[in-house]
Amino acid sequence: MSTHDHPGHHHHHDHGETSDLSETELRVRALQTILIEKGYTDPAALDAIVETYETKIGPHIGARIVARAWTDPAFREALLTDASKAAAPFGHEGRVGDHLVAVENTPDRHNIVVCTLCSCYPWDVLGLPPVWYKSFAYRSRTVKEPRAVLREFGVTVPEQAEIRVWDSTAEVRYLVLPERPAGTEGWSEEQLAELVTRDSMIGTGLPRTPAGDRP
Repeated sequence: MSTHDHPGHHHHHDHGETSDLSETELRVRALQTILIEKGYTDPAALDAIVETYETKIGPHIGARIVARAWTDPAFREALLTDASKAAAPFGHEGRVGDHLVAVENTPDRHNIVVCTLCSCYPWDVLGLPPVWYKSFAYRSRTVKEPRAVLREFGVTVPEQAEIRVWDSTAEVRYLVLPERPAGTEGWSEEQLAELVTRDSMIGTGLPRTPAGDRP
């Protein structure tokens, strides 16, 4: 499964076609249009908010946190002990990581995050949630058949390894600390952060692998 798909459904995304939008997304778009037309909302302000989450907050903060944990054992322990406290200094403007819990992937355990009730998600650390994260198929199937769902994302977990599913709530949000890719010895935090993907911090993907020689 690519990052543009979700379990049980396949979409070809064309942002010019409203047929690709869910009923909720259509309602949000209609409400946004009304608010803009009546002068209650500035479209430039909305664009600025979206841009901030995509380019300044987004998964970039999460990637920096993961890269620090890969290179600094003391920070890794602090992150696993109290992720909210460890993540707080990484905020773009102010605190991030409220109600955050970090769970670590190992050769014997793979973690995957879902929100079965709605779509609770650590926006301030991972940015805007992917569409599939909010889909009913993902929310329902991940708990029942996580190994199959992971295969659809292209992630094969060894049969002997445990898969743990973490259910996000309004009080607790999760960040997966993926395993550090082999062949990255001596890499800087900045270089390692480039390998960290949003999906690897949700558990539906793995970090990128080094391509060729060390950058």
